[in-house]
Amino acid sequence: MSSPTTRAPRWRRPFALIRENRRTYAIITGSTYGLFAIGFVIGLLFPALPAARAATLATDGTGDLVGAVAASAPLFALVILAMNVLRLSLLTIVVPSLIVPFAGLAFFAYWLVETGITLVPSTPLTWVAMIPHSLTVLIELQAYALVALGAFLLGRAWLRPAQVGAPTRRAGYLRGLTSLGILSIPAFVLLVIGALWEAYSLRYLVFPLSEVLL
Repeated sequence: MSSPTTRAPRWRRPFALIRENRRTYAIITGSTYGLFAIGFVIGLLFPALPAARAATLATDGTGDLVGAVAASAPLFALVILAMNVLRLSLLTIVVPSLIVPFAGLAFFAYWLVETGITLVPSTPLTWVAMIPHSLTVLIELQAYALVALGAFLLGRAWLRPAQVGAPTRRAGYLRGLTSLGILSIPAFVLLVIGALWEAYSLRYLVFPLSEVLL
């Protein structure tokens, strides 16, 4: 049985799928930004937590990697995109959900709070950097919300295959994978845009802004 999503032209299928699940999409999107905001507020209230996260990033090599590639905006953007696609989208959300239904959503929720804490600025310069970086956060979190919606639809189709017109759990799993793949397309586009904006804004906008504001 075909659905309105599969009958739509390929480029419109992500939008059709979002419309079919608009209530779930709204809940996941609201929760995505809400959990990040909770983490940010926690970091503001307890400054030792962002400091501890910064120390962890410095010792695990993340800080060294950023420093090594930040001088080249294209290379910086490519590294950001690779990390966002591989470590965050795939390893945090998708792969756990392929093994255990909805597992990636729990990891994603934890990551959101932790990232909100991590991004709390600690100096006047980092507060200035948050001005352009706020747009990065909006774009990239929207991409992750789409991936999370795909993970949810996978889990739902897997556990309740009849709801998507599938005769077996295996067929439901495959239907869920299809939905996840459809939503991964606009998510990837947003991650590309976010990586480019993050790399070029941090490379070329932060210093001029700091000259004006500080």
